[in-house]
Amino acid sequence: MNGFADRGLDEGAFGEKNSGFRQNIRTFDAFPKTKPTYTRRTSTGGYTTLLLITVSLFLSIGEFLRWYRGHETHLFSVEKGVSHQLQINLDIVVPMLCHDLHVNVQDASGDRILAGDLLTKDPTNWGHWVDASGAHRLADERYVKEEEEDTHVGHVLGEVGGRKRKKFKRTPGIGWGSGAGRSCRIFGSLEGNKVQGDFHITARGHGYMELGDHLDHDAFNFSHIINELSFGPLYPSLLNPLDRTYATTDSHFYKFQYYLSVVPTIYTRSPSPPPPTAHKPHDTPLPPDYSTSNTIITNQYAATSQSHAVNERTIPGIFFKFDIEPILLTVREERMSFLWLVVRVVNVVSGVLVGGGWCYQLAGWGKEVVRGRGRGGGRGEGMLNGRVFHGDGEDEE
Repeated sequence: MNGFADRGLDEGAFGEKNSGFRQNIRTFDAFPKTKPTYTRRTSTGGYTTLLLITVSLFLSIGEFLRWYRGHETHLFSVEKGVSHQLQINLDIVVPMLCHDLHVNVQDASGDRILAGDLLTKDPTNWGHWVDASGAHRLADERYVKEEEEDTHVGHVLGEVGGRKRKKFKRTPGIGWGSGAGRSCRIFGSLEGNKVQGDFHITARGHGYMELGDHLDHDAFNFSHIINELSFGPLYPSLLNPLDRTYATTDSHFYKFQYYLSVVPTIYTRSPSPPPPTAHKPHDTPLPPDYSTSNTIITNQYAATSQSHAVNERTIPGIFFKFDIEPILLTVREERMSFLWLVVRVVNVVSGVLVGGGWCYQLAGWGKEVVRGRGRGGGRGEGMLNGRVFHGDGEDEE
C-alpha cells in the first residue's frame, strides 16, 4: 500500500514484537524506564537530592559507629563451683600514730587475721593526702559519672586488660615540722576466706582483749582518707565506690561503719568466657587474678555508710562489714556481624531516599494547587481547540 512494500519495509515491524523469553520477562520489570526527553531537572530537585545524600551519609556513619562500639549485656547467674580465698586491697590514711592503730579481720567462719602484721604502716602527713585532687565524700554526685565509666567493658579492658599488675604507690616523704609523721598510711593486700566478714581499725588497747596500756582518749581521731578499697586483683586504675573518699570528725569517740555488698564480676568481649571457678571436681579453676586482653575476672561492690558519735562505753573506730553475694555478674560487650551492618545501612539509605522522594512530590503537588495550576481547569485547554485565552474571561476563536 502506497509503495510500502516496494521500499522493502515490513509492516510487522510496527506491530507487537514476537513473543520470547526475554520479551515475556519484561512484564515483571518493577523499574519502568522513562525517556530522558520526558524528564525535567530543576535546581530545587538538585538541592533536595544533596540534602537526602547528606542525611543518608550522616545516619550511615551513626550506624557504623554504633556497630563498631557494640553493645553491652548484663547476665546474672548463680556462681557455680567452689572458691575459697578472697584478696582484700586496702590503702587508707588516718591522722593517728601508726603504733596507736590496730587492724584486724574476722570472718563468719571465726578466723581472725592480724592484718596489722600483713599490711604496711608508714608515717605520713595528713596534708599530703587531704589536699590531693579528686578526694571527695562518699556519694558525691560529681564523681558518679566517673565511677560509672569503670563499669563498662571497653573502659575496663582498655585500662587493665592483659597488662602487668601494678602496685601501691610509695608513701611521700614526711619532711620536717611539728606535724610531720603524725598520721599513718595503712596499705597492702591480704588473703581472707571468701565468706561474710569484717575488718576494722581501732585504737591500741581498745577492741580485742590484749596486753598493753590503753591509748589516751584524747589521741583518738578516726578521720580518714580511703585511697583504695577493692576485692580481688589489684587494679589501681579502676575506680571503686570508696576510692578517693574521705570522712572527718571532731569527736574523739566516733564510729565509722561501711556496709559492702561484693559481687563477683566478669568483664569480657569473648562470646563464651571461661568460668572463674571449677564446675566439676576434675576441672581446673582459673586463678582469681586471671586476665587477658578480652576477659577480666574481678569483683565490684556497692557501699553504704552509717556513722555516728558513740559514748565512752562503745569502741570507736573504722569498721567495714562485707558480704559476698552468691551470684555472678557477666558484663559482655558484643558486636553484631558485618552483614547486620550492611542491612541496617541499606534500610536507612533506602528509607531516607524513598521518604524524601514522597515529601518532594507532595511539596510539588501542593505548590501547584496553591498556584491554581491543578488539572481540569478551563485554562488548561491550550491551543488544542484553537482558542486563545486573553485573561479577561473571554475566549477568541
